[in-house]
Amino acid sequence: MRSTQPRRITVVSASVGAGHDGAARELVRRLVAAGFQAECHDFLDLLPPGCGRLLRGSYALELKVAPWAWGWLLRGLERHQGSNSLVGGLFAKAAARRTRKLIGQDVCAVVSTYPLASQALGRLRRRGELPVPVATFLTDMSVHPLWVAEGVDLHLALHPVAADQAQGHGARLVEICAPLVGPAFRPVRSAAERQRERTRFGLPVDQPVALITAGSWGVGEVEQTAREIAASQVAVPVTVCGHNEALREKLTAAGTGVALGWVDDMPALLRACDVVVQNAGGLTSLEAMASGVPVVSYRCLPGHGVTNAAALDEAGLAVWIRDEQRLGKVLIDALAEVAPPRRRAAPGADDLVAALAGALPAPILEVAS
Repeated sequence: MRSTQPRRITVVSASVGAGHDGAARELVRRLVAAGFQAECHDFLDLLPPGCGRLLRGSYALELKVAPWAWGWLLRGLERHQGSNSLVGGLFAKAAARRTRKLIGQDVCAVVSTYPLASQALGRLRRRGELPVPVATFLTDMSVHPLWVAEGVDLHLALHPVAADQAQGHGARLVEICAPLVGPAFRPVRSAAERQRERTRFGLPVDQPVALITAGSWGVGEVEQTAREIAASQVAVPVTVCGHNEALREKLTAAGTGVALGWVDDMPALLRACDVVVQNAGGLTSLEAMASGVPVVSYRCLPGHGVTNAAALDEAGLAVWIRDEQRLGKVLIDALAEVAPPRRRAAPGADDLVAALAGALPAPILEVAS
């Protein structure tokens, strides 16, 4: 690459939950290690004053109080393309001015890890107001139409299942890449290491442990999941409640397994566990897989939780338990699971973004100028 070419890459995420930001931070880390100047920006800050806080708050409230309404909204947007385009267009227009200001002359590529950010960037790219290529990193295994914006040059998918869905929604160029999971997420090296980590987190050292994850907000039918795992007597439920202190207090008072609050060292906690039971199909599921821990989906959140569970099941990555009566059997099977043979590694998202930016040769990327 010529030294006169710009080396700055802008990543746009959104502080709604932890999955979008987690992927963005890891992408920035890798790009910086590769010699780029890379920084992450919050799409909510690009909206008019107060709108981002309102969006985050209403989303969190909906998931906590009426998750069925979130599922209804996503299904409606998917069925009615006009409504989907209207929502994407409204947010794109609202963020247009600040987004244009964000992209300086020295930027060589922009990456989105959030669907509404993709809508804003795609709109600017389509209108010729953004002269550099745009990529969307699809953080979910399932792809809602809002993820796919006309004008985006490249979509990065985690699996052929996600790639097929993105193409079905009109994505023009899709590449499959490895998950954006940090190097600290690795399989446990020995029984002694696992015992040390269990002791550190106050977990039982002589029983199987099922780690229940429900996102950074601890939302969904988490109490029921913990009670039912405990009743199965297959494993001890260990629930990560995130920022939901009320949930942690309820589980602790009821004596349902072990209830943890916000955990700063998730790599170590995952190495301490035998199986992960998740309800959203987000970043923690990918981190668990990178740690060699089997994942199952249960009592999933309406909307993206259900569609992600279906996609993970279709891909053969995580069994989706739809019936409580199957919970114990699936957990037993997961605990006996032998790690599958390692597949040929997909290219890293950072390498594909570097190719999009013109820093690496990649003839497969046929990006419009």
